[in-house]
Amino acid sequence: MQVILSDALIESLVNITGKNFVFTDEETRHHYGHDETEDYNFPPTVVVKPGTTEEVSAIMKLVNQYNIPVVPIGGRTGLSGGALSIHGGIGLSMERFTKIEIDERNLQAIVEPAVVTQVFQEAVLEKGLFYPPDPSSRGSCTIGGNVAENAGGARAVKYGVTKDYVLNLEVVLPTGEVIWTGANTLKNSTGYNLTQLMVGSEGTLGIITKIVMKLLPKNNHNVLMLVPFFKAEQACEAVAAIFRAGIVPSALEFMERDAIDWTLRYIDGVSIPIGDAVQAHLLIEVDGNYPDVLFSEAEKITDVLEAFDIDEILFADTEDQKNALWKMRRAVGEAVKSNSVYKEEDTVVPRYELPALLKGIKEIGKKYGFSSVCYGHAGDGNLHVNIVKGDMTDDQWQTEVPKGIREIFELTISLKGTLSGEHGIGYVQKNFMDIAFSNQHLQLMKSIKQLFDPNNILNPGKIFPDSL
Repeated sequence: MQVILSDALIESLVNITGKNFVFTDEETRHHYGHDETEDYNFPPTVVVKPGTTEEVSAIMKLVNQYNIPVVPIGGRTGLSGGALSIHGGIGLSMERFTKIEIDERNLQAIVEPAVVTQVFQEAVLEKGLFYPPDPSSRGSCTIGGNVAENAGGARAVKYGVTKDYVLNLEVVLPTGEVIWTGANTLKNSTGYNLTQLMVGSEGTLGIITKIVMKLLPKNNHNVLMLVPFFKAEQACEAVAAIFRAGIVPSALEFMERDAIDWTLRYIDGVSIPIGDAVQAHLLIEVDGNYPDVLFSEAEKITDVLEAFDIDEILFADTEDQKNALWKMRRAVGEAVKSNSVYKEEDTVVPRYELPALLKGIKEIGKKYGFSSVCYGHAGDGNLHVNIVKGDMTDDQWQTEVPKGIREIFELTISLKGTLSGEHGIGYVQKNFMDIAFSNQHLQLMKSIKQLFDPNNILNPGKIFPDSL
């Protein structure tokens, strides 16, 4: 049911932010009605662009009186429909929140939510510092969205995901109150951890207006290698073997053959010879400050890989070669999307179970008549499953594919995994939550939501199953 907003309420929003930051025209509403989730578009009734925490607070106090839904909107790069205004209402674009304050003494930064991830990384790099989380969409996704989804990326295998760098948050609650969730300290054992509760909550508990981030000193060197495998399942097996050998890579990415082929056709300036019999690749990086140590680790990884059926390993000798390989990896999702209508699932299992997960996904695809392109952060056990429509009929796409997705998630849970590693649940995965959680567990989470948001106005219709 779509919400109708009165002229008086629109005028009140204009009084809070100024008329240049309130939009009711169809073009703007449509523009803010989608993210990167399939082909969905749910335009908000009005788009509002506040510029301060005080304005966000005033907006929330106003709309909470009238039970008007509000959806926080960031870079709109999400893949689970978290930023879709499925009930209309207010699309609260945070794009004016772009300040960065870097505290070099404490290796911290205060970042506003609309700062683009790559812009933040480059800003701290200029100070000799390092912010590791790097989603594939880092050139367009925002820090606020990363916090909302607990984004990871390629280097999470060694450095962790967004939650591992968030120390404190300024949050506007659905009722309009403003709180800081924690402290700007590396240790904090004072009460419940509201900071970590907010991370990954997908904009359902509060609106983040400032983020205190932990930073690291930057590493000066890395070694990057691309390893071709003649059997895809062996590429997955090799992942756990590398860790058992005592090596923790800074990145360990898996790409099926189709993922690379499609990507090389999609992007310009990257050419990689691939043998006809190659089924998959691992992209492996080690980093640090001592080149001799890194070369030793690379040799040890090579020794491990010799136990598998592989083709010749490609070592990136120059920065241009390294950038080309990373450009290829980061473009896989866009390349798949350009080839076909698709659905992307974000499975994650203990890394030793990756071969069983990959094998099971292919068997389920045969059962229901769909093909899939798999890639992802293998070092974390995080496999992105792109189900492509190809030659399937609309009826098969609508009726058979959801059955297959449910079986993929059931397989993932049976392997001690979970439904999403970094994309979140949002709108598209919410009705699969019963696979991962009991009704008691879901009710407990919903009780937390109700405590924060008694009128259920903040990003409603997300995370929880329709049946709950």
